[in-house]
Amino acid sequence: MTMTVPTFAATGLAPALVAELAAQGIAAPFPIQAATLPDSLAGRDVLGRGRTGSGKTLAFGLPLLHRTAGRRARPGRPLALVLVPTRELAQQVTAALTPYARALGLRCATVVGGLSLQRQADALRAGAEVLVATPGRLHDLIDRRDARLDDVAVTVLDEADQMADMGFLPQVTKLLEQVAPNGQTMLFSATLDGGVDKLVRRFLSRPVSHSVDPGTATVTAMTHHVLHVEADDKPSALAHIAAREGRTILFMATKHRADRVARQLLAKGVRAAALHGGKSQPQRTRILEQFRTGQVTALVATDVAARGIHVDGLDLVVNADPPTEAKDYLHRGGRTARAGESGTVVTLVLPEQRRDVSRLMTVAGITPQSARVRAGDAELARVTGARQPTGVPVTVTPPPAPHPAQASRPARSRRPRRR
Repeated sequence: MTMTVPTFAATGLAPALVAELAAQGIAAPFPIQAATLPDSLAGRDVLGRGRTGSGKTLAFGLPLLHRTAGRRARPGRPLALVLVPTRELAQQVTAALTPYARALGLRCATVVGGLSLQRQADALRAGAEVLVATPGRLHDLIDRRDARLDDVAVTVLDEADQMADMGFLPQVTKLLEQVAPNGQTMLFSATLDGGVDKLVRRFLSRPVSHSVDPGTATVTAMTHHVLHVEADDKPSALAHIAAREGRTILFMATKHRADRVARQLLAKGVRAAALHGGKSQPQRTRILEQFRTGQVTALVATDVAARGIHVDGLDLVVNADPPTEAKDYLHRGGRTARAGESGTVVTLVLPEQRRDVSRLMTVAGITPQSARVRAGDAELARVTGARQPTGVPVTVTPPPAPHPAQASRPARSRRPRRR
């Protein structure tokens, strides 16, 4: 039986971290934190399985910081490493850990594609104990001799299954071969397929397994609806949903569709913006910020952008185009009902998509509520809060162009698989 602990102080966590948690308004550990902290603080390898939204960033971040405290990194030689699949997730993890790192006097650096390579090399050279990185960019810096991993004693792989999906596992394997032997490794993944199991067998030593499912947070606090629509009525139904009060994410199959739907929504009076891999990193960061602050109320996104979107209080995710795989459905849905809040996931289904979506729900282990809807229906309004858009075109001021130093290399020349 796994020992769980009711308070952070009872885990033996550094007092400075306990004090900072209280200052941040976090009084008690989430279930995943309570379950894993005794093992991770003791230096054991941890395998966490399950979806996001459960508090796992602090579940691995607090022990990583606690076990690194009191040491100083040599230039270009971090002591702790967090590998993530996307730039957005890297920025999210860095933002989550920074106040706690600061409380211990530890320095963090973030290394991702799409931003100035030189600036990241300089940050590493200045010395950073904790490095949050995407695999492609970290390889670039190692090749340039700006970084070495042989002092890394704590390594975390976050969202390992997505790294596998994006073709990063060979790079991840090479990076793990370079960290200090006999260090601690923590791996978090929704699934263990696609080669993730090989990483676990090769790099984790007698790992303690914990489920990262928040129990209530992602499944029971989330309601799932399949709304059947006719093709000619779908754009109108989508506009009514997007015009609801509050913020909404609408997932599209392609970036071209995301751009087109965002334009259509703006023309109908909805403050919309598209978020996808075709945008530069500074643009993506600023669009997400506009969404957080409410300047944008409907975010039209693709799966590439899905995992980097972490917005508190988001209660509706709409699959405007149904995903093709169950795991994409679960990751899209994971943008809502985070940290114990409730949320709704709605999938719009055309007649010819019915069979595929039914199969997908079965694989995902979800029994959705179904209804036939049209724009203006009471049922559509009941499920989604849909309302008639104003019809008065709006413009959302696009984020300003990045500072030249940030856009060190033009977006066109970026290699497609490196993030």
